[in-house]
This record gives sequence, structure tokens and C-alpha cells, in this order.
Amino acid sequence: MGDKETNVLNKRLIFNQFFNYFCLALSVFALLPLFLIIFGVLQNGIGRINLSFFLENQPSPSNSGGGILNALLGTFYIVSLATIISTPLSILAGFYLSENRKKRFTELLYSMFNILQSIPAIVIGIVVYAWVVRPMGNFSLLSGSAALAVMMFPYISIAATEMFSLVPNNLKEAGYALGAPRYRLFFKLLLPTSLKGILTGILLSISRVAGESAPLLFTAFGNPYVNFNLNEPTSSLPVLIFQYAISPYKNWQDVAWGASLVLIISIIFLNIMSRYLLKVKKN
Repeated sequence: MGDKETNVLNKRLIFNQFFNYFCLALSVFALLPLFLIIFGVLQNGIGRINLSFFLENQPSPSNSGGGILNALLGTFYIVSLATIISTPLSILAGFYLSENRKKRFTELLYSMFNILQSIPAIVIGIVVYAWVVRPMGNFSLLSGSAALAVMMFPYISIAATEMFSLVPNNLKEAGYALGAPRYRLFFKLLLPTSLKGILTGILLSISRVAGESAPLLFTAFGNPYVNFNLNEPTSSLPVLIFQYAISPYKNWQDVAWGASLVLIISIIFLNIMSRYLLKVKKN
């Protein structure tokens, strides 16, 4: 290799190294707002975290202390019921899409799912309010779960579609050759093979909707006490944070900071779990 080729190679290596550092700097700059948000929430909310914070209901304006028990349990009930409603329907929709990918109607349906993902949460909340809350005559845990289930549906459906599509066709053909009906092939082959990928989609959809306050303001609304009734208003962490953060009471603002920290930690945990399942699946 001559001197000219060596110089060109060195210049390319230097430029490549500079470009790598430049991309790294841009990545850090892009993540800086996230770190500042987490640091701010941690700084203001960590002092409120203690055992009683998780065991007491939200306080009244005139009382100090209090906790988020009603909102924490309400979020768990609403999200759990939404997952139960959306998951079976989403998996069946994903199975249909994966088995009929070449049809025009399927392409249109797949595009509609992608559009549904991008619809603002407040719009879904208003629609569910008109279709569920008004006919029922009151806000309720059930209507809040319905709103979140609508939001979760496209995420899980698309994840299930992609996972089912990754199953090799020769395995499906072998099952059909052995005389297995389609429903048995679904339960014995497709679902077990794609289960980890679908679980990843479910966890990501939960982390997506767990922090939404707009649809719950129009559906579940809120409740200062723990509620187990599907037909009664139910508190949730996002709504509690919204209402307490804009209040003039210092104690309520402190509760909002502590609830924000709990919500962020929960969402980070769900994302880590989804990444772990995805990594296990690839291995």
C-alpha cells in the first residue's frame, strides 16, 4: 500500500471516529431532557416515599400526610381489566391478519390499526364517554378500562401479527398435512411459538397506557376511596397526578410528586421486562 492510499485510509478512519463521537454526542443530547425529567421527579418525590404513602388513601386539602392507595389499586384494576378485554381480541385479530396478509381488506385493516395507534388519547376518551359513560349514566371503572383497552388493541394486534408471521410456513404446512384443524394449529403451534413476542407487545402496550390521564378523566374520573365496583368512579395515578399537580395545596403537590415517581418507576420496570423477554426470544 502506497503513501497516498495510507493517507486516504487514515483520513477515512479519522472521519469515521469523528462521526461516531458526533452521533454519540447527539444521542446524549437527545436523552438529556429525559434524564432531567427523571432527576426532577426523583428529587421532588423521593422524600414523600414511605410505607404509609402506599397504605393510605389520598388526603383531603386540610390534612397533611396521606397516600396513593386508592389511586394505585385503581390503576391496577383499570389496567388489568383493560388487558383482559383487549388481549384475546388482539391475538385473534393478529392471527387473522397474519393468515391473510395478501388480501386487500387485510392491508386496509392493518393500516387502520396503525392509524388507531396515533389517535390522541383524549379523542378515544371522548368517544368512550359518548358510547359507554353517557348510556351508563355515570363514570365507572368499566368505562375507564374500555378506553384503555381501545388504546391497547392496535399495539397488541400488530405485535401478534408480526410474531405469527415469523412462524415458518413449512411448520404450518406440516400441521395441516397431519390433519390438524386451524384452531388446533393455532393453540398448539402458533401461540406457544409466538408467546414471548406477544407478551412483549402486551407489556409495551401497558406501559403506553398506564400513564394516560386524558381518557380516564372522561371515563373513570376519580374516587377518594378504594373502589371495587365496576360501575362506580375509580381513582388512578395519572388522574391523581393531574388533579393534585394543579392544586394550590402544598401537601397535594407533594403527593403528586411522589405518585409521579411511582408511576415512572413502574413504567421503566415494564419496559425493562419487555426488553428482557425480547432478548430471551432472540436467544
